[in-house]
Amino acid sequence: MPDHYAALGVARTATADEIKRAFRKLASKNHPDKGGDTQKFQEIQAAYDTLGDTAKRSQYDSPQPQFSGVGGGPNFNANFDFNTIFDMFGARFQPPQAQRPQHSRMTLWITLQDVANPGARTVSMGTHTGAHNVQVNIPNGIEDGDHVKYDNLAPGGQDLVITYRIHPNPRWQRNGAILITETPASFWTLVAGGDITVTDIRGNQLVLTVPANTSPGTLLRARGRGLLDRSGNRGDMLVRLQATLPAVVSPELMSAIKQETGH
Repeated sequence: MPDHYAALGVARTATADEIKRAFRKLASKNHPDKGGDTQKFQEIQAAYDTLGDTAKRSQYDSPQPQFSGVGGGPNFNANFDFNTIFDMFGARFQPPQAQRPQHSRMTLWITLQDVANPGARTVSMGTHTGAHNVQVNIPNGIEDGDHVKYDNLAPGGQDLVITYRIHPNPRWQRNGAILITETPASFWTLVAGGDITVTDIRGNQLVLTVPANTSPGTLLRARGRGLLDRSGNRGDMLVRLQATLPAVVSPELMSAIKQETGH
């Protein structure tokens, strides 16, 4: 008979709470999904199944008398139904069952535009039986490296765990639901003020007003033009203005600029 107390590393006088804590610690350490030994994990699980149940633990601590052979001792009943023995002790002698993996895993690369427009997508996952198309829902506010579990979506009814990776986008800098981008603005627009046209992450154009005497590098805010957060609220887009100098400056204007700056 296996020593369940030794499997959990507890004394025979251990309390129910001590047994539970020992099981959780060992199960987490030896879980096959974390690279643990399957047989060791099954031993730990079997031990807790017995010791974690008051009735089963009592029966384990005080087992029924064992029958020795069929030689017909004085207390042997020739009409005894052997099925009764198996009913009484069968669970104790069942070989450990190989644990079925609880889920399948895959990595899915998406774009920042996918993050801006979450929702249903059809993706292909490879298995030992070939490629399978499944439909997943990209959550709001997904971050690079997030793990999302989809119940019963993998072949065979297993759960599917997707690790989302997001392709870098040179145009956009992300800060949660806020997006930051840059756009050129002419020197004259920064000095005198004016309107500029920019395009948001979803391809929509909008007009922003640049106040007069705006410094290069200033950030203009376009509310609600960023990404969705996990609650479904849309963040803002910040546009950093990069000054562009005129290709030609007339002598008269250059003279006026020099006079204004004292050069």
